[in-house]
Order: sequence, then structure tokens, then C-alpha cells
Amino acid sequence: MPQHSQLHRLALRAVAPGLLCLTMSAGAAFASDDDAPAKPSVPNVYLDLRTIYATIPAGALGLGFGNTSLSAAFEALAARQGATLPNGLPAAKSIAVDLPLTVDVSDRVSLYGGVSGSTTDIGGGWSSFDVTSWNIGVQADLYQQNGGTIPTITLQSTLTQSVPNEQGMTTSFKNILEFDYALDKDETRGWLAGVQYTYTDVASPVVRIRPNTILYAGGYYQWPSNWKFTGRLGVQSFGGAQLAGRTLAEPFTQPILRLDLDRMDDNDNRLFGITAQIAWMPKPSYQLTLRTPLYAVRN
Repeated sequence: MPQHSQLHRLALRAVAPGLLCLTMSAGAAFASDDDAPAKPSVPNVYLDLRTIYATIPAGALGLGFGNTSLSAAFEALAARQGATLPNGLPAAKSIAVDLPLTVDVSDRVSLYGGVSGSTTDIGGGWSSFDVTSWNIGVQADLYQQNGGTIPTITLQSTLTQSVPNEQGMTTSFKNILEFDYALDKDETRGWLAGVQYTYTDVASPVVRIRPNTILYAGGYYQWPSNWKFTGRLGVQSFGGAQLAGRTLAEPFTQPILRLDLDRMDDNDNRLFGITAQIAWMPKPSYQLTLRTPLYAVRN
């Protein structure tokens, strides 16, 4: 019971920012603003398919920007098989697929939820491809710049839980707060700054995974052809992971780089995207992500 109560408290802490976002966004939606663009009558509905390939050095978890499926898979590996890994976590290669169903409720709020699967090679060949986690989340603009001097402020909150539901199950709470300062009215170029904070709870009395924090800055540029480039450079700080007092993953504070190239339509809906990430842990971890959203409804 104490552990379930703790999980309930953690879940409330994770969901509270999202509820705050929805409340603020709903208030903004009913506010009178004659200059605001007309909102579509039907929300965007799409499967935000993401295919991820990653290399992870020995003694590290699948950390970085937005790595829900990779993090869940390696956190669960550490929790369930840590006792059988005398030399700590091995170097690995992983392929993961994220399938979050996303609904853009308005131009301010998006809701999403789905499952993720992965296969991993830790030196003995690729494992079978299995569903390894599910997630739900919300992304909301707390404030929109709309040509003003205050940047757009966006909060994204995600709850991810590994499967199956058994000893060693992990539950992660990730929050991203980002500031977007556009340099033109059409918001085709601008600066970014933000923070990502991830807390993980493990259903095991002997395993502890400490929080992971990323501070970053960057910018973006969108060409008239609707190709958009975004770059983020930051510092990632991880507190490490322990099993019964033995170190599974060392703590570190190291740089991280993410580069995005996206093809957008005239209404800024993503049609295709590719992301390259290098994260030092302290040895480099490489990740390539393809985003191919499948639209049921696109405005």
C-alpha cells in the first residue's frame, strides 16, 4: 500500500501541470480577441508515428530529449536484470517505435497517448520486438507571443509506464518547459530556450534511478518551401542509477545536441521529420528518429 500511495501522489504531481495548462488554455479560448485567427471546427487527429534507432554506451540508460520508449526499456532492464549484470549495463543498440494517438484540441492544446515497442541488441543478437511501455500526455501553450515581445511559453507533461506490470516496473514523469521567441510575424525564425526534467519511480525496493535534467537553448528557421530546421544545444545532468547500493549507471553532467529537419504544410502541420541527437554519457550516444505522422483529420 505505501508504494501505491506514493505512485498516486507522483501521478497527481505529474498531471497537475497538465490540468493547469488546460485550465489556462480554456480561459484563453473564451477570452474576447477579435484579432485571433479562427480555430478549426474539427481538431487534427493523427498517429504520430516515430521510428527510433539508437546506440547506447555501456553503463548508460536511454536518456536524452523526449526518449520515452528507450528510457522505459532500459530502466526496466536495469530494474529486472540488474542482479544478473555483474559488470553493469552493457553497450547496446536499440530500435523503438512510438505510436501516440494525438488530438490537437485547439491551436493551444494537444492531447496524446499510446504504446511503444522496442528490440535491443546487447551483444548476443536482437531480441524479439515487444511492447515495452505506454504513455499519456498533454502539451499546451501557457502564453502565445502573437507578434508581441513576450515569447510563447509551452509546457509538455508526459506519464510513461513500462510493461508488463510486475516487479521492476518503472513509471516516469517528464515535464518540458520551453520559451519560443519568434523574430517575425509569421514565426518562421526565432530563438528557443527550455528545461526538461524527468523523474522515475521503480517498483522495486532495491533499485533507484535519480532524476535527469536538460537545460538547453537553440533556434529555428523555416524556408518558404516549408522545410524547417531546428537546433538545440544543452547540458544534460543525470544523478545515476543504483541497485542495492551497487552502481548500474554513473552520474554525469555532459553536453547534448539535437538537430531537427521537418517538412511542414501551409498550416504548420508536420508532414515528415528527421531528428539526429548526440548525447555524451560521458561516451557519446547516437540517435536517429524518423517522424511520419498518419493523419485521420488534418486542417
